[in-house]
Amino acid sequence: MANALRLGIAGLGTVGGGVLDVLQKNGATLALRAGIPVEVTAVSARNPSKKRTQDISKLAWFDDPVALAMSDGIDVLVELMGGEGDPARSAVEAALKSGKPVVTANKALLAHHGVALAKLAESKGVALAFEAAVAGGIPIVKTMREALAGNRTGKVFGILNGTCNYILTKMGDEQRSFSSVLAEAQELGYAEADPTFDVGGFDTAHKLALLTSLAFGTEVSLDDIDIEGIESITLEDIGNASDMGYMIKLLGVAVAHEEGIEQRVNPTLVPKGSPVADTSGVFNAVVVKGDFVGDLFLEGRGAGAHPTASAVVSDIVDVARGNLRPVFGIPAKDLRAYRRAPAKAHVGGYYIALELHDRPGEVAAIARILADEKISIASIVQRAPRSEQPRTTAPFILITHDTLELSMRAALQRIERDGHAASKPRMIRIERL
Repeated sequence: MANALRLGIAGLGTVGGGVLDVLQKNGATLALRAGIPVEVTAVSARNPSKKRTQDISKLAWFDDPVALAMSDGIDVLVELMGGEGDPARSAVEAALKSGKPVVTANKALLAHHGVALAKLAESKGVALAFEAAVAGGIPIVKTMREALAGNRTGKVFGILNGTCNYILTKMGDEQRSFSSVLAEAQELGYAEADPTFDVGGFDTAHKLALLTSLAFGTEVSLDDIDIEGIESITLEDIGNASDMGYMIKLLGVAVAHEEGIEQRVNPTLVPKGSPVADTSGVFNAVVVKGDFVGDLFLEGRGAGAHPTASAVVSDIVDVARGNLRPVFGIPAKDLRAYRRAPAKAHVGGYYIALELHDRPGEVAAIARILADEKISIASIVQRAPRSEQPRTTAPFILITHDTLELSMRAALQRIERDGHAASKPRMIRIERL
């Protein structure tokens, strides 16, 4: 290690190739910033014969990433395989047990096993760095762990999935359906063939779980996140929101309350003109509310080969400099057990879209149901039909005052059960930013 920092890269997909590009193009500058040359000496991937744009012919090849992690020919394991289980987990554990630092972009691994891996890394006195695991090229992990060390964080939220943001942006800008834009996103490589992990909100939840631990000093708790994706968002919802001065975004939100922590992923109406509303396309954005710094807003590319590789390389430089910090900002043994906050009144109210049967008394019946659940209506709008054809239903949009989500869901269940709605009601939170 006296002559160079030797990297072993496990995983040569999009991000792995991006890391090789960065090291090749900016190697000389990187050596000055790191204080030592940084070079890749060994790699591991599924297919050794796959055609790649980078030349890896002079690098040691390992079929087994665990063997790579334990090799004496590397000083640092860069894990870019992904997945919560093996081989990524075994490779990371092997490297840490061997006393090697690990740099990873694996949000799933850390969301499921981050605390145990952090304890292992800290017991061995080596780094487990994961800047690239959350929000791609945005330096949110270092910001929360280091730059905001003097603050108590009350809330962290943001757009953490570029695929969902791209779909919602295109639906609004081009008046196209969810299915149409999703198909385009798949053609462009923004969405997988099975897009459930992205559009279902699960990718956002993995990232939010890590931000929550950094923000509040609690153990990572993925299972305590309420998750709702964007599959049910319609063009009508986006148009209605726009008419009322809002845009719809998929947000990951974590809030500290006296009784515990609230974590949720859900589509949200955000005011037009706010920084989060203006974050479009595949970009991500994160807002951190600190008690001394106030609101901090970071925006950038949340995915892609080079933005994510940039974050990986920043962690490699930290390792080269000997910057060793607790994985989640405080020692893993001191992370508090996660305590879930009880249901609270949501500050901001709700947007409710109803397709009511067009007959006398339906609106009055809805008002009674909401009153029974102690829900106050801020406004109600009946939408004009989109065609001149005779209709047996009428679209209504409700905006509520602040209320419990449990009450809101109970009211919607009654509306549906009692046959007032011709289709399933749609509910979206309104967030005060």
